[in-house]
Amino acid sequence: MIQIALPDGTQSHVGPVRGDEIAARSGDATADKALAIRTDGVLRDLNDLIERDARVEVITRDHPEALELLRHDAAHVMAEAVKELYPEAQVTIGPTIENGFYYDFAHETSFTPEDLVRIEERMREIVARDEPIERELWQRDDAVRYFEAKGERYKAEIIAGIPTAEPLSVYRQGEFRDLCRGPHLPSTGKLGVAFKLLKIAGAYWRGDYRNPMLQRIYGTAWRDRAELDAYLYQIDEAAKRDHRKLGREMDLFHFQEEAPGAVFWHPKGWILFQTLIDYMRQRQRRAGYVEINTPDIMDRSLWEQSGHWEKFGENMFITEAKEERVFALKPMNCPGGVQVYKQGIKSYRDLPLRIAEFGKVHRFEPSGALHGLMRVRAFTQDDAHIFCTEEQITRECRIVCQLILNIYRDFGFEDVRIKFSDRPAKRIGSDASWDRSESALKAAVDATGLSFTTNPGEGAFYGPKLEFVLRDAIGRDWQCGTLQVDLNLPERLGAFHVGPDGEKHPPVMLHRALFGSLERFTGILLEHYAGKLPLWLAPVQAVVATITSDGDSYANEVASLLMARGLRVETDLRNEKIGYKIREHSLAKVPVLLVVGKREAKDGTVSLRRIGRNDNETLTLREAMVRLETEALRSTRAPASYPNESPREVDEQLPEAVAG
Repeated sequence: MIQIALPDGTQSHVGPVRGDEIAARSGDATADKALAIRTDGVLRDLNDLIERDARVEVITRDHPEALELLRHDAAHVMAEAVKELYPEAQVTIGPTIENGFYYDFAHETSFTPEDLVRIEERMREIVARDEPIERELWQRDDAVRYFEAKGERYKAEIIAGIPTAEPLSVYRQGEFRDLCRGPHLPSTGKLGVAFKLLKIAGAYWRGDYRNPMLQRIYGTAWRDRAELDAYLYQIDEAAKRDHRKLGREMDLFHFQEEAPGAVFWHPKGWILFQTLIDYMRQRQRRAGYVEINTPDIMDRSLWEQSGHWEKFGENMFITEAKEERVFALKPMNCPGGVQVYKQGIKSYRDLPLRIAEFGKVHRFEPSGALHGLMRVRAFTQDDAHIFCTEEQITRECRIVCQLILNIYRDFGFEDVRIKFSDRPAKRIGSDASWDRSESALKAAVDATGLSFTTNPGEGAFYGPKLEFVLRDAIGRDWQCGTLQVDLNLPERLGAFHVGPDGEKHPPVMLHRALFGSLERFTGILLEHYAGKLPLWLAPVQAVVATITSDGDSYANEVASLLMARGLRVETDLRNEKIGYKIREHSLAKVPVLLVVGKREAKDGTVSLRRIGRNDNETLTLREAMVRLETEALRSTRAPASYPNESPREVDEQLPEAVAG
C-alpha cells in the first residue's frame, strides 16, 4: 500500500500510481486542470509513476507554477511549428523568461513578421491536435546520431556538454522530438490558446559574439485570454512610453555607434540627470553621509585583491599603459571607497562612517543586450558604503531600508517589493561569516516590519543582499536599489578600526545603492510618467508662449520673473499659430504653458494650460508665480528635500501695475 500525502488529505493506493490517477481521485475539477505534479518537492510529469510513499501536490492551471509550465510548452510547440513549416531550420535552445518564452533557430533565411503569423497559426493547429507529450530516456550515442541525422548539430553539441551521469531525456509530441529535462504538460491541447508570438531578434549561439548569429523568436503565454489581453495592453502601453522615443521627443539624450552603450546627454536631459543627483545629495547629507570621488581607472592588482578580477574580469574594460602595467576601468565603486576609508586610523568611536559616491562605472555588455538607458556599458551609480561594527549592522540596515522606501515614494513609487538573496555557490568568506551577515540583514528587515521573498543563492559573492523592486504605472517590475552586508571585502583590502580592546578589527561594510544606475532610473521615471514628469523634475518646467508679437515684451518679463524664482522656463516668441506651439510643447512634455498676448500684457495676467488638458485657467501673474513656485517645491513629496522652504513674497519683483 502506497500512502500519498496531498495538501488537502491522504490517498492510499495499491501498488505504484501515476500522477494523473491521483488527480482523477482528487475530483473532476482537479483532473481537468491538472498539468503536472510535485513529488517530495520535485516537479514531474503528470503521468510519472510514483512507486513509494510520497508528498504529492497536483499542479493545476491556476497554481502559481502553472505559467512556467505553460510557457515551457509554448516554446516546444513553437519549435514544432517552425520545423513543420521550415524543415531546414535547426532548433537550438528555448527557455522560459519573465512573461513569456523564446526559442533560437539557425535558419539561412531571415524570419519576417509574416512568418510569425504563419508560425502562430501552425501552433494553434498543433494545440488543436492535442498531441500526447511523452518522455523518453535515450542513450547518449543514440541521441547524438539521431539529431545529427536530422541536421540538428546544435542539439548534438548540447548533448556533448551534458554530464555522463545525468539521464538523457527526449520529449516527443507528434513527429517532433526535442532534448529536454522537462517536465511538460500531458498533451499539446493543455496549452490552450492564450499565447502570441511577439518579435524576432538576433542572438549569438551560447551568448558568445564569436559564435554564429541565430534568430530568436519571442512569445508570451498565459492561463487564459483575459491574462493575455491584459499583458498585450501592457506591451502596447510600454511601446507608447518607450524612454528612447520620449528621449527624442523631449530632446534629452541620444546614442551612436561610436560609443556603444554610452549616453550622449543633451542640455535638457542633463538637467534632469543633475536634478536626480541634487535630490539624492541633499537626502544623503541629511542622513549623515559624506561624499567622495575615486578614480575611474585603477591597477589590476587592486581588482585581484578585492576578488572582482576573478568574478568579473571578463566584463571589465582593461588598458595597458606605456609602463606595461594593466589598468581597468572600474566596474564597481567599492574598492575605491575602501581606499578612502583606509586613510588615517579609525576608531570604533568613528563608526558608523557613511561614505557616498556618484561613481561612473564601466561594464562590458554584449551589443545585442544594450537597450537605451536600461542596459548600458557606462553608467553612474549612487553608491554608498557604510563602515560599521557588527553590533551596528541591524540598525544601519533598518535606516537604509526606511530611507530607500521614503525616497521611492518621493518619486511616485508606492508599490515596492523586497527580495532577500542569500549565499551563492561561488563566494568568498567562511560559512560562519555568512551566517552572521545573513542573520543581521534578516533582522534588519524584520525590524522594519517589511515583508520579503527569498531568492536562494542569488547574493553577491561577498555577502547577502536585499533587492528593492518597484512596480510602475503599468504594472511592470524594476529592480533598482540594493543593500548588501559584507564581512569579507574590508579585510581582503586591509581595512580596519581600533576596537575598545585596543586591537585592530576589520569593519563591516554595507554596500548601498538607492537609484542603482542613475541612467536606468531616469529611463524608468520617463516610462512610469510617460514623459509627463512632475513639475519639480521636468527639465523645462514652463514655456511662456505668445499669441502674437504684441506679447513678446511681456512674455520675456514673465519668463524673467519666473526664472528669478528658480523655475526652469523658456519663451516661444516664434511667428507661429498658438495651436501649433501648444501641440509642439505638449509633444515635448512641458508640464505648463503660459499663453500671453496683448490683453494679458495689459491686464497683468497669464493663461495657464497644463499638459494633457484642453482648458486654460486665467490667473494674475502673481497668482501664477506663487502657485508654480509652490508646486515646484512641493510636488510628489519633493519637499522632503526642502523642509523649511515656502514661496517668498514676490510683490517687490512685480511690475507696479501687476503687484497692485
